Amino acid sequence: MGKSTGSERSRTIAEKILSSHSGKNAKAGDIVIAELDYMIGQDGTSGIAIDSFKNMGSTKVFDPKKIAIIIDHSSPSPNAGVSAIHKKIRDFQKESGIKLYDVGCGICHQITPEQGHVVPGDLVIGADSHTCTYGAINAFSTGIGSTDLAAGWASGRLWFKVPETMKVLYNGKLPKGVYSKDLALKLIGDIRADGATYMALEIYGQAIDEISVDARFTISNMAIECGAKAGLMEADQKVLEWVKAHAKKKPKPVSADKDAKYAKTVEIDVSKLEPQIAKPHTVDNVVPISKLGNVPVQQGLIGTCTNGRLEDFEIAAQILKGKKVKDGCRLILAPASKQILLDMIKQGIYQQLLEAGAVAVTPGCGPCVGTHNGVPSDGENVISTANRNFKGRMGNVNAFIYLGSPATVAASMIEGKIADPRKYL
Repeated sequence: MGKSTGSERSRTIAEKILSSHSGKNAKAGDIVIAELDYMIGQDGTSGIAIDSFKNMGSTKVFDPKKIAIIIDHSSPSPNAGVSAIHKKIRDFQKESGIKLYDVGCGICHQITPEQGHVVPGDLVIGADSHTCTYGAINAFSTGIGSTDLAAGWASGRLWFKVPETMKVLYNGKLPKGVYSKDLALKLIGDIRADGATYMALEIYGQAIDEISVDARFTISNMAIECGAKAGLMEADQKVLEWVKAHAKKKPKPVSADKDAKYAKTVEIDVSKLEPQIAKPHTVDNVVPISKLGNVPVQQGLIGTCTNGRLEDFEIAAQILKGKKVKDGCRLILAPASKQILLDMIKQGIYQQLLEAGAVAVTPGCGPCVGTHNGVPSDGENVISTANRNFKGRMGNVNAFIYLGSPATVAASMIEGKIADPRKYL
């Protein structure tokens, strides 16, 4: 892999990672061909990628150790058509020798970092729009189409247009009862769904320094919801310790230069922030919970690649301790990986949440994509920790999806309406 050399201008994290992987002194706006460190697909996109790979005349993947497919979107399969796609993926895995995470292993965006496939400084692509999640551990990771994934499988490289970067500063200390999901929703509500189109975000601030790596994944995961290609953070001590616990690969941390050029800087004072809610049917339709009014809910979801981590269930368990899900409400839990489910069982959280009235589905995307589990009925309101609330997202165009933190979902399930979690802490 070529390294950029010579007199280098001051650069952002995105510019540095794309430079080191292309051997060019790359700046925003340049087109580069870059070497890939890891590639992922999921069951909703990999069937098309396999067909494209074969249509290209490819017979062998570039490096099976750098490729994984995760069956997570319709897991276990809900019908014969999906089962045929799953079989195609399993057959391709046998032919190619790539890594397969089958039904019940969990969600691609949890498994990929959890299993140590991605470390700081890496360049990663995935045929799923929320591949930007790994920016939380200082990797340039971005979602691409199935055909681009097939090209990556065949060649180990892909072309990129180097994005401009928006700097995001979360200043101040996060108040009690306000979480990383609220930080993500606040930014998206402020700059709107197209506020960072084709940019990389570089995310900093006291609020980021103080939250866990798990919580940071939530923010990077939602970078795509304001149009961004990547949601990058620095590899501080917390990140390096997290990566050391999960990966054998050597991290290559990347920081922006002090005088790096940013397209824009956005500052958010979090010190008086309250829980945020995204109202139907767009993620940027965000209001503070005090301005929401009375919204009854019939279903809650805690899980997905945004908020299905151990810490999220711990927060929900803390709020539901000694309480019950209100009659007429359904609380669905979808752990982001089998490991998280095992940790929940070990800590007694799983039993506590089930005893409070929750129900659990197989580790994976669960109700988020609307292909099988937990499809709401006509006219029903759902409060969800997912990253999207588009019309029909959960499988019914006549339902209404609101987004909030795991704490907000847990509090709402107690009251049967969208509720402020701060009163339960």
